[in-house]
Amino acid sequence: MRLVVGVSGGSGIPYALSVLKALHELQVETHLVVSSGAKRVMSAEGGPQLPELNALATHVHDDRDLAASISSGSYRTDGMLIVPCSAGTLAKIAGGFADNLLSRAAHVTLKERRRLVLALREDPLPRPMLLNMVAVHDAGATVMTASPGFYHAPKDVEELLHFVTVRLLDQFHLDVPGFTRWKEKV
Repeated sequence: MRLVVGVSGGSGIPYALSVLKALHELQVETHLVVSSGAKRVMSAEGGPQLPELNALATHVHDDRDLAASISSGSYRTDGMLIVPCSAGTLAKIAGGFADNLLSRAAHVTLKERRRLVLALREDPLPRPMLLNMVAVHDAGATVMTASPGFYHAPKDVEELLHFVTVRLLDQFHLDVPGFTRWKEKV
């Protein structure tokens, strides 16, 4: 399997790290694109940093490289996940504005009818953002929130991150080990 993983400027870089760790363990080929906004958020939040994300990716692409392999529909992938997906990136995708590699790769994913999953991490949701969510949904994307459940009685932040990672990767039919699903026997 080959997935594009985008990281945009919304708060929540630990979600991206959790997803990349799981994909690395599952031996999924990953093409990582990190926006300039995400790089600023990493620096400001002091959590996971770019070298940690890059180390888990199979391929790392510069967000300014509009000639990268993933900018073309002829380069086959099994889909794309943007985690976190900022309101600005959502708006670009909703409007078909492909001014960087992250938004271009999302555009290609939609035009080729591949799975595109956007993991939003912003609240509250103003009307323009809600309309953009409907627009990307109608274009074929799956919109999810980075909102963990609690029925599995998480003991720490890592388990909360893992819950969201599992739900996101479920969209690609990937089974992430170490998770008890609702009503499953342990």
